[in-house]
Amino acid sequence: MFKNILVAIDGSESGRRAFETALDEAKAAEPKAALNAIYVVENGGLDDLPPDNDKETLYSKFESMGKEILSGYETAAESQNVKFTAVIRHGHAGKEITKYAGEINADLIVMGSTGKSNIEKLLLGSVTDFVIRHSNISTLVVRL
Repeated sequence: MFKNILVAIDGSESGRRAFETALDEAKAAEPKAALNAIYVVENGGLDDLPPDNDKETLYSKFESMGKEILSGYETAAESQNVKFTAVIRHGHAGKEITKYAGEINADLIVMGSTGKSNIEKLLLGSVTDFVIRHSNISTLVVRL
């Protein structure tokens, strides 16, 4: 059984299904596993832009969205008596997920098969693919 689960959240339907699966895994463990969630504000391409108020406003909006999404999941986990911890990171999503999984000694990563982008829906999501290829932690991919 898993003791420390990390679920990657991005606000998509696939991410919601990943959360539900991770919550089920956490509840099935005896004692219940800790459930950790990560929401990454992807900054690909924006870091090369000069700093200005619009860029900061955009980052702030993405972070606020992440906090709102994670808050809903925290409520759901706590209603099932599952210990829940959430973080928001900035950077390349795949790198931040694998890095955080190592920091918390996760023994399972749960991710959706696709992200929010329509292009990613054609194939296994690029972030999911990155994590599978670069992490040495078992990764459960939840399909829609």
